[in-house]
Amino acid sequence: MATPDVLKLSLTDLAGKLQARDVSPVEALDACLDQIATHNDEVNAFRIVTEARARDQAQRAEREIAAGDYRGPLHGVPLAVKDLMDMRGETTPAGSRVLADRVADEDSAGVERLEAAGSVIIGKTHMPEFAYSPASNNAHYGVVQNPWNRERDTGGSSSGTGAALAAGMCFGATGSDTGGSIRMPSALCGLAGIKPTHGLVSAYGAQTLSWSLDHIGPMARTTSDIAHMLDAMAGYDPRDSRTRQISVGDYAAALDQGVEGLRVAKVTDDGWGDDYPTPAVRAGVDAGVAALAGAGADVIEIALPALRDLNTINLAVLNIEAAAYYERFLRDRWDDVSEWSRDRLIGAYAYSPVEFVQIQQARAALRAEIEATLADIDLIALPGVPHEAPPIGIVEQNGRYCGPFNTLGWPAAVVPVGLGEHDVPVSLQLAGKPWQDATVLRAAHAVDLHGPWHGRLSPLLAASV
Repeated sequence: MATPDVLKLSLTDLAGKLQARDVSPVEALDACLDQIATHNDEVNAFRIVTEARARDQAQRAEREIAAGDYRGPLHGVPLAVKDLMDMRGETTPAGSRVLADRVADEDSAGVERLEAAGSVIIGKTHMPEFAYSPASNNAHYGVVQNPWNRERDTGGSSSGTGAALAAGMCFGATGSDTGGSIRMPSALCGLAGIKPTHGLVSAYGAQTLSWSLDHIGPMARTTSDIAHMLDAMAGYDPRDSRTRQISVGDYAAALDQGVEGLRVAKVTDDGWGDDYPTPAVRAGVDAGVAALAGAGADVIEIALPALRDLNTINLAVLNIEAAAYYERFLRDRWDDVSEWSRDRLIGAYAYSPVEFVQIQQARAALRAEIEATLADIDLIALPGVPHEAPPIGIVEQNGRYCGPFNTLGWPAAVVPVGLGEHDVPVSLQLAGKPWQDATVLRAAHAVDLHGPWHGRLSPLLAASV
């Protein structure tokens, strides 16, 4: 196989070829490194490439696979991590200047588990400062271009991850999600991504934004890919008190169960009542829901106006918890924090302690209301992002459909369902009950199989292969 052709493969397809020794881990790594060398200066996906570490890992994986010591679907697969996750011996600036010199003395939990599965960690991807933006804007490290249309934004805050995957620079990567930061760039870059149930994946060794809302999760080209990654990443970690001692795993195996008999509620009233989503997003959601119905799901329509209030709570809690965590930087390093982040952090001080308690009470009440409304529903279907990728430099509040599920802590995944205006992707979001991540992935996989996307490549990647 010619090296550039490797980049056409999904993570799952590459895993099969690595196991069969049709492709070597070193060949896969070299293909990714060549793509990074060719396009990263313009796309700005990676902050650092850890080539020496990755080459050692790829060579070790090649020897192990040749000896019959195959660890599973991530063995020898080049992956990337968002630059808020620690890698031993590397800096973790989290898009900021104030953390630029902090060198990690150990790996984050996510890196540990991916490497234990045999992955090849190729580098760390760009992000907005402190993961605190729905766009790729970063005053210190620059914006990230969308490989589908390089005049368009990738979304945030896992912006570099989205661009790296859509450009074929890696086969899977991690993101973080506090108000949509896995799902928004996945939606705008034509990827699958899941925000797992809160506490399913350890956030140990990942820079905090909002303690009660932060999630770590996978992004890749297909639902099968992110299911394999979640199999490796999920599980209890005594270093992170948010994780639970519950049975996890077998997410990839569950995909074959299909969606026959699942009750899926398509949201028809989201509480905003304005012109969003755009016509292309509506059409994509309709196509994705039709694919679920065609695969055997029982689809109904439902009004969930509480989504608007849940998103309002997400924004309030995020800002208050972020201000509490980063107050020391506002006090001691004011000039080193970007104006964008300063304005958001300072805004949190408008909330009084009484109001913060009332916000938490409203959060609990809305959770109870949603649980009652959806008692006999397995999944909710709604847009991932209400519009197509905006022009670079325009910061849209993309999280109106994502933030509610951070507030609830429920699992939610996005899957591409078409192209909209300016030839950029649109996406369907599927959300489920706590700890029902496998059900969410089963439904997303059905949309992958039966929906309108069928593994399209971004123009940048297609031109490379």
